[in-house]
Amino acid sequence: MRSAAVTTEGDRIRWVELPGRDPARVYVHGLGATSPAYFTGTAVHPLLAGHRSLLVDLLGHGHSDRPTTFAYTLEDHADALAEALRAAEVTGAEVVAHSMGGSVAVVLAARHPELVSRLVLVDANLDPLTPRRGALGSRGIAAYGEEEFLAGGWREVRDRAGELWWSTMRLAGREALHRSAVHLVRGTTPTMRELLLGLPVPRTFLYPEADGPFPGAPDLEAAGVRVVPVPDCGHNVMLDNPEAFARETAEALA
Repeated sequence: MRSAAVTTEGDRIRWVELPGRDPARVYVHGLGATSPAYFTGTAVHPLLAGHRSLLVDLLGHGHSDRPTTFAYTLEDHADALAEALRAAEVTGAEVVAHSMGGSVAVVLAARHPELVSRLVLVDANLDPLTPRRGALGSRGIAAYGEEEFLAGGWREVRDRAGELWWSTMRLAGREALHRSAVHLVRGTTPTMRELLLGLPVPRTFLYPEADGPFPGAPDLEAAGVRVVPVPDCGHNVMLDNPEAFARETAEALA
């Protein structure tokens, strides 16, 4: 376990680090998740093992600190992650990022281009969403006001989340969970999709084949983004079909 202070108040991001060769690979989890739980199997898979690998927990999540004064915008998450990577003496990383982590990774690559050499995005959020009470994921969390969420709305989210997601969501700070969801559905300006289209690094977007054609795939492919459907999986591609995920990720990073 490694860590680095990433705010002026000394709040620390923590990560599990596996030794190996450069370029480093940085794994970034989604909302309410933690990278060691979601990505250890990927990092040590025979097709991917051997690189220096950092399984990072974003601020407010997992093993990292949970400051209540942090805004948890996508830009804030990206800048804090950048501080951690610089402290770890990482440059030109191959970043593999899931869901909200993919949104953060796109912003990281746009704001700190020296830190990212390749992107593998896993069913990442690229567009703003509309909050909706009772919806799963970020839209449902963002439908609460912060005071309402802290006062008890989080219990309703817990009951909808299911055992797997709650096992890691319960580790997140409640302010962190709510603010991250609010800013994720709000998105960025330009949007994450627009930022992704303009990035100069090799980019791959993996998504569940069962979801049907990915919206906007032709424009992404025209801009050089590989858009790859993965069979036999849901949103948690790396957990639902680890062999296919490792195979496609290895091809993206070859």
